[in-house]
Amino acid sequence: MTNGAATTTDLDAGLEAYRVELTGYCYRMLGSSFEAEDAVQDTMIRAWRSFEKFEGRSSLRSWLYRIATNVCLDMLTAGNKRARPMDLTESTPLARAALSPRPDSTWLEPMPDSRVLPTPADPAEAAVAKESVRLAFMAALQQLPAKQRAVLILREVLAWKASEVAELLGTSVASVNSALQRARATLAERQQPGADASVSDPLDEEQRKLLDRYVAAFEGYDMSALTALLHEDAVMTMPPFDLWLTGTEDITGFMTTLGAACSGSRLIPVEVNGLPGFAQYKPDPEAGGFTPWAVQVLEISDGRITGFHCFLDTERWFPLFDLPLRLEAEADQVEQRA
Repeated sequence: MTNGAATTTDLDAGLEAYRVELTGYCYRMLGSSFEAEDAVQDTMIRAWRSFEKFEGRSSLRSWLYRIATNVCLDMLTAGNKRARPMDLTESTPLARAALSPRPDSTWLEPMPDSRVLPTPADPAEAAVAKESVRLAFMAALQQLPAKQRAVLILREVLAWKASEVAELLGTSVASVNSALQRARATLAERQQPGADASVSDPLDEEQRKLLDRYVAAFEGYDMSALTALLHEDAVMTMPPFDLWLTGTEDITGFMTTLGAACSGSRLIPVEVNGLPGFAQYKPDPEAGGFTPWAVQVLEISDGRITGFHCFLDTERWFPLFDLPLRLEAEADQVEQRA
């Protein structure tokens, strides 16, 4: 009994050690935060139930990735490709802006870095991992057929050998190399020049100052200051709405009209998709304090903000990021109301 209990504990610990990297793999495959965590849980359960059949012909890690790949391929048989608003519609001028939601299953979802990015000793490896969960790369991945997606992630992101990927997928090295070549060609066609190209890891002093200025401009709802920080072709998205806006004039125009209730918001930094981000709380006019409104993900290039992506389903996102569901007003505001 004691030995069995010890074995069970060891197996639990052995499987758990791979949870973060497996979640990162499944997230890249599926484009969904919650589906990725479900896929990893399913992987762990399958591994637990079939562990007696695991004869050590491969490493525990390789075996888990084989199970996770099969789980993800099964989940992708429906053919759903998660996307960003700009992958589905044309940019809408502010004059015709309308907030039309689409189902949750439509959208590429944000993910906290801590849930998908292990902490490797090699800084270069860490940088590649971050780049591979950024929104632009994730959106391009979703356009690949499922097996090409798996091949590209395993070869390019996780640096597996072609022979290892072939063994995992039960195919030939030639087939793996062919799938990788096709996947690379598709990604090259969809690559967006300049998208988060200059986000360093960690952020350099200039980028930190840019974010400080952004927080001051947004919390102060200073559109002139915000305009100075945005690239002239900056993009703003707001899933679950399919609306997206291009250019400083339309973005700031939206913020002062349809988005005017965000004036006076507070921002809390978050690490999301390998990019800088913020949890946005907007004022609660009825109860006082601040209520959750969005997880913002910022793309930066050449000293300007090029992407401003607001994920609005706060009942899903704020618990995922371990964020409070309310901020109280500052002490002086409380005293004034008293």
